[in-house]
Amino acid sequence: MPAALLDLLDSTLQLWHGDRCVQSPGYALLNGQDYLFGTPARATARLKPRDINTRYWWRLSTEALQPALGPARHTGDLVHAHLMQLHAEADKPAEIMLAVPASMQRDQLALLLGIVQQCPFDAVALVNRSVALASLFSPSERLFHLEIQLHQAVISELTGGADSASLKRCTPLPGCGLLQLQERLVEIIAAEFIRQTRFDPRRKAATEQQLYNALPQALRTLNAQPETNLDVGGYQARISALQLQDAGKRLFGSIRENIGSGHDNGHLVADPLAGLLPGLTKAFTTLHVLSGSDLRTALHNHQEQIIQRQDALSFVTDLPFLGLKSVGVPPDSAAVETHITVSPAPVEPTHLLNGHVATPLPHDGVTLDNSWVLYRDNNGWQLRGDGPAPQVNGNAYLPGQPLMAGDMISIGGHSVFQLIEVNT
Repeated sequence: MPAALLDLLDSTLQLWHGDRCVQSPGYALLNGQDYLFGTPARATARLKPRDINTRYWWRLSTEALQPALGPARHTGDLVHAHLMQLHAEADKPAEIMLAVPASMQRDQLALLLGIVQQCPFDAVALVNRSVALASLFSPSERLFHLEIQLHQAVISELTGGADSASLKRCTPLPGCGLLQLQERLVEIIAAEFIRQTRFDPRRKAATEQQLYNALPQALRTLNAQPETNLDVGGYQARISALQLQDAGKRLFGSIRENIGSGHDNGHLVADPLAGLLPGLTKAFTTLHVLSGSDLRTALHNHQEQIIQRQDALSFVTDLPFLGLKSVGVPPDSAAVETHITVSPAPVEPTHLLNGHVATPLPHDGVTLDNSWVLYRDNNGWQLRGDGPAPQVNGNAYLPGQPLMAGDMISIGGHSVFQLIEVNT
């Protein structure tokens, strides 16, 4: 089987192995003396803010964690644990190609490779992800790549000679990361809830978490239509894409400053996540939003040049143009939707994820914690038990409520389970 591909963009790490694609944002949640990573951690971030770390990929180092978070000594320990979980969820590939942001410093790259040496797989390629994406296009005088990380956005300027794309400069855009953008979007939406219903979803951690959980789907909907309804805590508010455009003003201004007044001779391309931000495509009419499979396509086509099995890995920052895409021509919409949609429709779970271990759901049900039982009847998977109701996705569980793949179950504020679908 060909080498797997790991995209180390912390807003959504992705590991492709065969026909599997594991997605896991860079969130680490301390759960007892263990850690939950990715989507389960993100779904609990507002409920347990002191037990969450989102900086470990961005600040990868061996400096002591401040503040401390369980047994991990430094961010390198969290990165190692996250890599191990990704590797296990992707059916344990033997070889992995690494695609990293241009903002990762040389000492961080060295530490990353040292961490990988302690993992049960071999890194066989190390590639600048912006260069790989730029190589999909035809030669261009100036090409800019926008990526949204958790704590910053980054603009990479790439130059193209007659035959290859190479990195010219990388500029972080502070205050424009996904977390800051989400905060501004949620602030606008919460103000609309107050105006329309007098309900403030940010007053309680549970409803604030519910609002954050609902935000990605709302943005996907607003990417296709001008308005949508959001339901939080039993209240509903009507939100328009136009109302949310102010959330991106700082980012839009920073992009213009870095592209410069001569941007007519250059082109801007952006990752799919950036394309969901309301107002971005209107602010930059020549913007090309990449599809979710573009990075995989690029590295697949460059395998013979970038894979290094015998020698020490060198960081690839120059790749030949492939001429597979044209700037200004939008990608296939279905490809984008496949990438950004977690579940196109509710799916019944097949497994229960507890920590790093996924176990098949037995037909006769399973006891979770505090005597609560997950069981199945004609209406699907449900919960029954005594005592305070568990929380599902940040809200109190309602008797008879069917549970679907992706749902997060929290019992007693400490035991966290996730229902998932595993294709066999």
